Amino acid sequence: MSEPAEQSLPSEHDTADRPEPIEEGGDSVRTDVVEAEHAVDTVQLLRIFEAALLTSPEPLSNTELKRLSEIPVETKFVEDLLQQLADKYATSGVELSRVASGWRFRARPEMQVHLDKLDPQKPPRYSRAVLETLAIIAYRQPVTRGDIEEIRGVAVSSQVLKTLESRGWIESIGTRDTPGKPALYATTPQFMDDLNLRSLQELPALEEMGTLLEEGIVDEPAKAESEAAGSATTESETNAV
Repeated sequence: MSEPAEQSLPSEHDTADRPEPIEEGGDSVRTDVVEAEHAVDTVQLLRIFEAALLTSPEPLSNTELKRLSEIPVETKFVEDLLQQLADKYATSGVELSRVASGWRFRARPEMQVHLDKLDPQKPPRYSRAVLETLAIIAYRQPVTRGDIEEIRGVAVSSQVLKTLESRGWIESIGTRDTPGKPALYATTPQFMDDLNLRSLQELPALEEMGTLLEEGIVDEPAKAESEAAGSATTESETNAV
């Protein structure tokens, strides 16, 4: 009678050829994503990112950019591609920068003096009251109108706050739980985008902000602000009587 054949263990070569089992759960999803990223045509995806960012009027977030890929990709993969795109434009007149709302192309600051020749309109300039109020909100947020008046030492007209709200730099985010329920004001993502910031942690030092504000202050308050302040004074005097 013949002896039963011995079962041989799989050789190292055999096991290397076998695909590893994919476990259920988060690990399997990550494996699928990593494998998908290897299948991505990175050159084409870079061209798509470039076209989208150059034609979008607003910054595009990582989530929005990920939707441009036909294959699921991770955020780090997207950011690596964007860094390659930023390097491509490193010596050009435009730059790819990251702000609070996402990624965007913009002209380099040193190019602005030349671009102004195409559009000679001067950018809006704001009064000291507007800029000081904005600085207080940026560094002390959330704050109420009363907080601002206490810090500045003068009354804040409604027009000052309306000017900042219409510019998209501040917004009311609720009310303080005190008598009268005063509105709480804070800066917006638009404010950070306009200052080319990713977060409030990137705000310049208060001393630097003071210099920036001084450069943008007009000699006289805007007419609307003067009229609003006058109306507020008249109203308070009438109520006092």
